[in-house]
Amino acid sequence: MVRQTGDEPLSERAQYLLRALVHRHIRDGQPVGSRALTREAGLDLSAASVRNVMADLEEAGYIQAPHTSAGRIPTDRGYRFFVDSLLNVRSEQGLDPDALRIRLDAGRDAGELVDSASNLLSGLTHLAGVVTLPKRDYGSIRHIEFLPLSEQRILSIVVLNDHEVQNRVIETDRNYSQSELQQVSNYLSAEFAGKSVSDVRRGLLDAMQADQQHMNVLMTSAIQVANELFREGDADSDDFVMAGETNLMTFAELSSVEKLKELFEAFGRKRDILHLLDRCLSADGVQIFIGQESGYKAFDGVSLVTSTYQTDDQVLGVLGVIGPTRMEYDRVIPIVDVTARLLGHALKSEH
Repeated sequence: MVRQTGDEPLSERAQYLLRALVHRHIRDGQPVGSRALTREAGLDLSAASVRNVMADLEEAGYIQAPHTSAGRIPTDRGYRFFVDSLLNVRSEQGLDPDALRIRLDAGRDAGELVDSASNLLSGLTHLAGVVTLPKRDYGSIRHIEFLPLSEQRILSIVVLNDHEVQNRVIETDRNYSQSELQQVSNYLSAEFAGKSVSDVRRGLLDAMQADQQHMNVLMTSAIQVANELFREGDADSDDFVMAGETNLMTFAELSSVEKLKELFEAFGRKRDILHLLDRCLSADGVQIFIGQESGYKAFDGVSLVTSTYQTDDQVLGVLGVIGPTRMEYDRVIPIVDVTARLLGHALKSEH
């Protein structure tokens, strides 16, 4: 019998049995033997024939034997093939968009909406939900205020969309008095009220390129302070909210002390997850990272299903679900997709 190599297409029989094995492993979380797979597949095949196909799948890298078990489990490659070629995603009919929209509550500000969305994802999937905060370019500026702190540090208070408030501490190259900051605040509020952060940034660049000799002291101070406030690439603008991390402890493959420590340390650092989510910002539709595809050892055995959320074709951020590689992809994918659309709609309403 000719063995299947990693680059050869899988036969129809091999695909059918791989689908059955993946479904069984997702449901039970246990290695699947040839006898159990024969019953699961419902095909008129002998156990010997099934063992031969399983041997081909193992040689091609789609399944593997954990430790000394007689059964087999899907590899990351097996799950990737399953998701890309064999998965039948459930329709959204089982989801009630109106009920989910109420749970998001469009009357809240952006921060509360993001928090609600992460809890909604976690509650619906019983996994961990993660949502990045909307990009700082989002929203129209209504008011800007500054308060002096100490050691050339200033507290900035920016009101967006009438009621959303963002606070940030910025550092300047000199000390500013309360009177100077009030003048700067009045100037910037009058100059940029009603404009988006990206418009403000462009306006600042234009002002900085203007003839310095024709700029008065107030304008110079305002531009220096505002440029620090609205500069791109701020570390604190790239953040996310996570809910339901402890749900992952219920899965045997993630429940060891060593694995939990590794995973929760990655959650705490945030950098690795943010890097993964950033890779999804320019992608269309639902994106899925399976196990080692993430490039981070902490996420071995873990999958991330994501989608961007947006308003008026402007991508604001990414949301998704983190769970074991044997998660129910057919159920999780539509939940992520619907939640992303609802969050974008809620933020548009709030805006």
